[in-house]
Amino acid sequence: MPVPLTTPTLNTARLRLRPFTEEDKDALYALMSNAYVLRYWDAPPWTERTRADRFLARCKEMEQEGSGVRLAIERTDDGAFVGWCAFMQWNPDFRSALIGYCLAEKAWGHGIATEAAGALVQWAFDTLDLNRIQADADTRNRASERVLEKLGFVREGTLRENCIVNGDVSDSSVYGLLRREWEQRATSPPPG
Repeated sequence: MPVPLTTPTLNTARLRLRPFTEEDKDALYALMSNAYVLRYWDAPPWTERTRADRFLARCKEMEQEGSGVRLAIERTDDGAFVGWCAFMQWNPDFRSALIGYCLAEKAWGHGIATEAAGALVQWAFDTLDLNRIQADADTRNRASERVLEKLGFVREGTLRENCIVNGDVSDSSVYGLLRREWEQRATSPPPG
């Protein structure tokens, strides 16, 4: 019997991570249909607005089946939707899960991905007794790899030619973060 998860609302210095609502559909479609934003994604950009409906339905399914949560990311100063992050494939037996994120181009380069993913990592370790969180990034997407590295994820290897999207073959870097590494970062003085 699956154990449902409750999608949290998480607040950071500049962001609010919250459950998706029907009001997010237009902004979500704009993000996920942007070919430039999704150039390193593992699926082609959306071409049908009904994809947003399916995405929101899948958010509820993930929560009900206990496999993960997806959170909308909005700036607290103006409430603007800037992307989303997800905690997926939670395996309570292995105490492991995956995380991912997708941000609008206007949000790039401002530390938003690091701030949002960091809040999600903290929630996951605090709430779900995880031992390990994994992430992957297209090897061409150095910005995403830097986000993971800033959070303490360790690059563990490369999945060669594991994605083919619109005929474009790409490799993925695999990253892992262990609970003990996350906890050590929290108790260690900042470098420098």
